[in-house]
Amino acid sequence: MFKLLTAEETKIINEDRFEVQFKTGENIAKQGTKLTHIVNLTSGFVKIFIEGIYGRNLLLSLIGPYSIIGGPGLYTDGKFHFSITALEQTSVCFINAEHFKQVLDINKTFAAAFFKHLNGKQMMLFDKLVSLTQKQMHGKLADALLYLSEKIYMSADFELSINRQDLADMTAMSKDSAIRILKEFEKDGIILCKGRRISIPDVEALKEISYKG
Repeated sequence: MFKLLTAEETKIINEDRFEVQFKTGENIAKQGTKLTHIVNLTSGFVKIFIEGIYGRNLLLSLIGPYSIIGGPGLYTDGKFHFSITALEQTSVCFINAEHFKQVLDINKTFAAAFFKHLNGKQMMLFDKLVSLTQKQMHGKLADALLYLSEKIYMSADFELSINRQDLADMTAMSKDSAIRILKEFEKDGIILCKGRRISIPDVEALKEISYKG
């Protein structure tokens, strides 16, 4: 996306830009704090989640390298409406939010690419909203596993970067419920679990559970 910028626009972006290394488990942004900089993930892996009531979180998405994370606060109240935590050693480039908006105003092609990126994230959240509000627990967990397989790890055999609690937070379920349904899927031969490694030998059965909810 930054390749769409001119030399002068790149100079604006580079003003007050800095890079920070984060260790596994460290917070990159905290929900409710001031959104002074755009988060541009250059390496590593993070989770984006909403800190809900009674200490419960809702995990919105997992993000890999070369992702721009801004959020609705950029053009509203100037605050982060979610938290971002590193799931592994992660490098983040922080871009001054006002300079970023300045370039959006100047370069319409860059702005269109950025808003297209945001629209894609919004569509994903709509799908998640349907899953969380209209599906039973088995359908919710099936959706989460398919999301991890098809959107994050691009494989039916993957090593989870998140723990079982995070998996439960993706589905708005308790940890015990998520583990119980994982065991049921494994008993039925739909998935195989070994520690954090999950393989899905019967993808079609998982999609059927997702479809029926």
